[in-house]
Amino acid sequence: MQNTYSVNEVKGIINAGGDIVTDKPISVLLTDSRRITNPTASLFFALSDRRNGHEFIADAYTAGVRSFVVKQRPEVIMADANFLIVANVLTALQALATYHRNQFNLQVIGITGSNGKTIVKEWLYQLFCPEKNIVRNPKSYNSQIGVPLSVWQINAGHNLGIFEAGISTSGEMEKLAAMINPSVGILTHIGTAHDEGFESPEAKLKEKLQLFKNCKQLIYNHEVLLNYKDELSDIECFTWSRKLNAANLYVFSETAISDKYYLRAIYKEKEIECLVPFRDEASIENAIVCWATMLAMGYSPADADDRIERLSAVSMRLELKHGVNDCSIIDDSYNSDIQSLEIALNFLSQQNQHYKKTVILSDIYQSGLQQDALYKQVAQLIKDKKIERFIGVGVDLDKHKKYFNLPETHFYADTAALLQDIGKLHFREETILIKGSRSFEFERISRALGQKAHETVLEINLNTLLSNLNFYKAKLNPGVKVMAMVKAFSYGSGTFEVANMLQYNKVDYLAVAYTDEGIALREGGITLPIVVLNPEPLAYDKLTTYKLEPEIYSFTLLDEFVKYAQENEISNYPIHIKIDTGMHRLGFEEYEVETLCDLLEINKYVRVRSVFSHLVASDNEQHDLFTLKQIGIFEKAYAQIEEAVGYSVIKHISNTSGITRWPTAQYDMVRLGIGLYGVDAAVPADDAGLKPVATLKTTVSQVKKVLANDTIGYNRNGSLKNDGMIATVRIGYADGYLRAFGNGVGRMLVNGVLVPTVGNVSMDMCMLDITEVPGGVGEGDEVIVFNEQQRIEQLAAQISTIPYEILTNISQRVKRVYFYE
Repeated sequence: MQNTYSVNEVKGIINAGGDIVTDKPISVLLTDSRRITNPTASLFFALSDRRNGHEFIADAYTAGVRSFVVKQRPEVIMADANFLIVANVLTALQALATYHRNQFNLQVIGITGSNGKTIVKEWLYQLFCPEKNIVRNPKSYNSQIGVPLSVWQINAGHNLGIFEAGISTSGEMEKLAAMINPSVGILTHIGTAHDEGFESPEAKLKEKLQLFKNCKQLIYNHEVLLNYKDELSDIECFTWSRKLNAANLYVFSETAISDKYYLRAIYKEKEIECLVPFRDEASIENAIVCWATMLAMGYSPADADDRIERLSAVSMRLELKHGVNDCSIIDDSYNSDIQSLEIALNFLSQQNQHYKKTVILSDIYQSGLQQDALYKQVAQLIKDKKIERFIGVGVDLDKHKKYFNLPETHFYADTAALLQDIGKLHFREETILIKGSRSFEFERISRALGQKAHETVLEINLNTLLSNLNFYKAKLNPGVKVMAMVKAFSYGSGTFEVANMLQYNKVDYLAVAYTDEGIALREGGITLPIVVLNPEPLAYDKLTTYKLEPEIYSFTLLDEFVKYAQENEISNYPIHIKIDTGMHRLGFEEYEVETLCDLLEINKYVRVRSVFSHLVASDNEQHDLFTLKQIGIFEKAYAQIEEAVGYSVIKHISNTSGITRWPTAQYDMVRLGIGLYGVDAAVPADDAGLKPVATLKTTVSQVKKVLANDTIGYNRNGSLKNDGMIATVRIGYADGYLRAFGNGVGRMLVNGVLVPTVGNVSMDMCMLDITEVPGGVGEGDEVIVFNEQQRIEQLAAQISTIPYEILTNISQRVKRVYFYE
């Protein structure tokens, strides 16, 4: 059954005011006007988080939504819409979720901690699903908004809920606890994450413990809560430990066996064992948490061991990568449920690089719905997202194929049958979502359709990019627009992949260096206004054909563009005037502005869209007087131009560091560049609000034992002082890892240890000294060139350059993979 409440019922539950025009049945809760699939059954909550949700009521109304929870009515009259008026929209959403949760008497496990929440939740799902019908947070929906949307999915078919709760500041857990209302609690690893949001680590831990105040049972690490006996006096506690025999589960022996980890423990005064199919420390601890949970909930040691040994890795991120025949592949091949399907389809809808969209989907298990209702709902989602081709895999989908009324459909009994037929499906120039339950092994389909590439990979986290965008948006004055700089292949990070994310999240402008870059974005489905910063006169025809807007920085360029417009009968074409206020790179000088005004005043062929300049040293305090001088020159110039043309123009001078340090210079728009990618000299490196977007990684080709003073690499420049081990890795200066990093200047992370280069960097590879890496290094092991731990700024400092150069040097032969949670 699907959850349905009337608008009138919702009004009473959330204690709202306002009149009800039509008492429609509500089954879908919406917080994003871009993600509407069933508008007539939707209730839109106009949340005021990073952006004011009231600004998007009109968009939701246009899409067919007629019921809204708001703080105040919109000014535009919508006579056939229901507006439920509340003091706080988020509180109303949480109240509705709390009410809904309390309608069901199912067992619920509540999970919190600093790390491991999502993995433990997903592994418990794998462990319990043979006999339980489980509802859980999709992906990592564990926030003040994510939890109510997750709890809303509970229906009468479920008999177990597993919900994680994440907090970042004090006062948040009480609301999450009311919505989840767990009977069993799990506390995962406690670390330093979000320490900045609390007075002390102790205060953070006490806040987390509020989730368990009504629990009957709590599973946790024995050592962590030794000082919290009063808080736990009414709860049955099941503890685990790797140090003390006082715990219910005492792990006294740990042995690495090949790619697995063998654990022995004392439980109920008997020795038991467990084989974990992972070796990294985080996975070991998370597996012990799951082991303890199974035992605490009555499973036998033998059953727990058998199931844990068969645990599979959890990928919580959608992976966007290049595929065969110019396809884009969205890989979500390990997870299939109705909630995560909707998330994946929303991500698919953001991709505009191909007109054709294809979905490959397996049967869905553990939905809590009757099959007929489930596949009707799936078919409706697919239809609403305007999918051109649907490929269903599994006997259940085949039984319900009548619901999938699309331009093109194919159904297969299993994955092997699809793979056998894959060549006949002629995948070409389309975006393909691959989404399957784990048992279907859809990773085989992903490999078949993926573009074979070099093992050196640049991973770009699109969620982090969005977080960085919002970090800067939060610093802007009301109404200030954002121009995102995506020149130079988005600072090495990609073209349409990054631009699609920016367009979906409503930046106002994009800027590229050259016309060809703008054309590539248009061909990738980008419709935002695009400024070309270095327009070439020979490409004016392409520039205007693709509706790109040129920067005009000289009289020569202005004359040539006006002449082109005259010859082609173009009028009022948007241009952007660059003023040189001190950079002395491009732009009209201060003394030239008066002449420029004379030319613009009488010109019908162009229309000035914006006037801008560029700050030379906005991040550097010692040059603040020069920055103030630049601002003064700019203000005088734009005032003259506006007076001459007789209309207002968009004014912008602030770059990434200027947003942070010069809030008075925001004017009408700011230009956000490398800050999107997590680099800003004006922001402290430990500021949690700004994070690196990219990870550059490679793998080990070969490991060698080298004697002291043996030479290594070209020109015999490298050697070790003592006998040791070196690893050859698959990255060189042709990939963008410059020769300057050679001979110990550069460092890479191998198994978490920072190790130096040895000898010269070659074109395709380089060598690392791995002598001191504990546990040794094997062929195929992952090597990190830069990430959040080994930051781009550190690499730049190693060779006395700037982060821009590190990013933009990464060559196109390095495979780009984009992740979205």
